[in-house]
This record gives sequence, C-alpha cells and structure tokens, in this order.
Amino acid sequence: MSGPLKLGTRGSKLALWQAQWVQAELMRYGVATELVIITTRGDAEVDRPLHQLEGKGFFTKEIEDALRDRRIDVAVHSLKDLPTHLPDGLALGAVPERGDPAEALVTRADGVTGIPALARGAKVGTSSLRRVAQLRYLRPDLEIVALRGNVPTRVQKVREGRDGLDAALLAGVGLERLGLADRIAARLDPLEVMPAPGQGALGLELRADNRTVRAALAPLEHAASAGAVAAERSLLAALGGGCQAPVAAFVGARDSGLGARLFGRVTALDGSVQITASADIDESDPAAAGVAVAGLLQAQGASRLLGR
Repeated sequence: MSGPLKLGTRGSKLALWQAQWVQAELMRYGVATELVIITTRGDAEVDRPLHQLEGKGFFTKEIEDALRDRRIDVAVHSLKDLPTHLPDGLALGAVPERGDPAEALVTRADGVTGIPALARGAKVGTSSLRRVAQLRYLRPDLEIVALRGNVPTRVQKVREGRDGLDAALLAGVGLERLGLADRIAARLDPLEVMPAPGQGALGLELRADNRTVRAALAPLEHAASAGAVAAERSLLAALGGGCQAPVAAFVGARDSGLGARLFGRVTALDGSVQITASADIDESDPAAAGVAVAGLLQAQGASRLLGR
C-alpha cells in the first residue's frame, strides 16, 4: 500500500498510549504509520453514566465508521469496549499480548488493603454496572457514586475526595500504562471482583478484505491472548450482553496447572444474587468454552438477572 498505515484512535491519554504502543511495535517490523484521532460519543457525552445512553459501541462506532469510509486503515480499540458483533465488512485483525486484566482499587486514604478494609458506608466511584453489581454483592453498605472521565481525572477525583469519594475501581493495566501504578492501593483477585470480558487487551480492527493490512498486523498477534479473549467474548455474546452489561469473565489456570479455564459471572444489579461458572478451554476452539459457561450461567438464572 502507498503511504503510512493510518491508525484510528480515541484522544484520551490511555487510548493514545495504546495507539502509540501499536505504532512503535509496527515500526519494529518496518511498517510506517500515522495516528488519526477520532472523537467518539462516549468521549463527548461525559455527563451521564454510559448505561444511561442508548445504543452500543460508545467508544468504537465513530472509529469504525472512519474505517469503513477508508479514512483510516486500522482501528485501535480497548477490546472490552468493542461489541462482540462487528459491523459487516469489518474484522478483528490482531490481538496483541494482553496486560493483566485484574481490577485495582484507588483510595483517598493510604493503608487500605482491599475492599473489606474500606470503612463502613464508604463512597466508591465507578460507572460500570459490572463493578457496581459486584461491589454491592460484596459490600451492601458501600455508597456507589457515578464516576466518569479519563483515567487520570478519575484518580485525581479520588485523591482530592471530590463528591466525598473514598475510593474507585479501575482497570489496573490502565493505571500501569499511564505511569500511575503508585496510586494503586490494592490489586484485586479476579475471582473477588471479576473483570470485563477482554479487559487488558487491545483489539486491532480492519476491513475484512484488506489482506495487505492483515499481513502488516500479523506479527502483533499473540496466540494465548487471542484465545483467552475469544473465550471471554464468546461468553458475552452467548449471554446476549453488551459492553455495559453486568457480565464478567476471566481466564485463569486450571487447578491442575495445565492449560486454561474460563470463569464467567453475572450479578444482580442490586447485589442480591451472584452466579459464577467455569469450564476448561480447548485451545483449538476457545469460543466453545464461552458457550459452555454461558449455558451453565443460564441454567442458574442468568437471563433473569440480566432482565431477559
């Protein structure tokens, strides 16, 4: 192809870090690139929690539109933001090596070692229904405060105690990528607060018929990461949940230590009920584990908890 590869990205600090990381990796393989910053609906509408907005793909649709219109060649996404069903003509071209998907607790006061250590009635910020539901299940006494904004802004709000905030839940990998790891009070066990499907991973989306771009992205594909997120996203798709649904997933080691196991979770929004299921992953068909775990969750009433 003529000219540099155009990488479409959101303009937040974390999104730019991710796109610049992709840019640097491609440069190692002799692929010239340029960044194209695109404002998404999720970036523009910051006054309401995402679950109150209609539709899907709040952080991806405008970038995908640019991809289909050939204004960019690759869309760089946080994979957890990317709907499981991609628009016609688009495909996932590569999943680079994934960061740690675990959740992190950021607190105003020092010395807090985890969610059990939060003071009774503490105010915890998040706008993720998945996090809200799991927090209510673990600690019904906590007051959940809607918290939007980019990662540094959310951290600053907590440290300054704005709106009375005592703590917030964020993806640990985002804090690490922005040099804010020192703000992490506690890294949470993924089986305590389970992450979003695809959390910690990047998804590089392209036009499905663009073989040249697919070949350029191929060296960035990380097979183990791609298999893990395929299982997690298959679970989300089988449950019919969108990116904002209180559905959690995590790929960990089997008890035997050989191979991987998919854990899935659905929690009632009021925290009254939480169901968890798991299944071993077949490396040759990781998506099958997602379907299996979804079936186990549905047998326990997942559809009712998801309002279906």
